[in-house]
Amino acid sequence: MIKIICIGKLKENYLSDFIDDYNKRISKYHKISIIELKEEKTIDIEADSIMKHIRKSDYVITCDIEGNQIDSIQLSKLIDMTFINHSTIDFVIGSSEGLSDKIKKKSNYSLSLSMCTFPHGVFRAILLEQIYRSFKIINNETYHK
Repeated sequence: MIKIICIGKLKENYLSDFIDDYNKRISKYHKISIIELKEEKTIDIEADSIMKHIRKSDYVITCDIEGNQIDSIQLSKLIDMTFINHSTIDFVIGSSEGLSDKIKKKSNYSLSLSMCTFPHGVFRAILLEQIYRSFKIINNETYHK
């Protein structure tokens, strides 16, 4: 299973439609769940909320601008290899304030999709597209390059 644990709700319909589309695409390959959590006054309160959705056996990938920058093929290998030993991968997206040290310490892998800063919804859409692309690569299926 893939869980996208994120702080904040989407406000734009076009992003919701995009994310729903990729959610359906990914679900053909793997079970996926998007967990939207309320933005809180501090990232420490948000961390407590996030931790409620992470099991000890989950592999946690935090999305962090300071994380490892990898290409789509490397991400597909990371996902593929992780599923050998873990049944669930949690991708954690923090609020505009980022992620607390508590969540960063829980992380198995810190991922940066870009050095650029994106609005939350746009980043979520990019992440879902890259997860979908990873499954296409894993299954040797063609996809727009």
